[in-house]
Formats: sequence, C-alpha cells, structure tokens
Amino acid sequence: MGLTKEKFLVVYSNLPLNVRKEIVLVINNEPITWNVAYLEISGNALLGKEILKKLEELKIIKGD
Repeated sequence: MGLTKEKFLVVYSNLPLNVRKEIVLVINNEPITWNVAYLEISGNALLGKEILKKLEELKIIKGD
C-alpha cells in the first residue's frame, strides 16, 4: 500500500480546497469525499485500503 498511498497524497495535495469536499466515489452506498478518503487512508483504516483499491480500479491514481 506504500507507494499507492504516497501517490494518493500527491494527488490530494494538488487538489484545490473546494474540490476536496466533492464526492470521489461511493462505497457501500456511502459517498466518499476526498477529505474522507484522506482521513481514512492517513489513518491506515480498513476503509482506507478499500478506497485506495477503488481509486486504482477507476484509474484515478496509479497503483504500485
């Protein structure tokens, strides 16, 4: 997860502040904003790993 997490952080840090409030994907019928994704991924939560996987599948970030 290391490089993928780093790549997410690069993408996240380059987003305008107002875009970070926008929904980037939906998991289990729950909307996930960029801010929520950041919190979950930074905290190494199980949901964070799932978010990274989905972002890779959608080619929003490139995997390792």
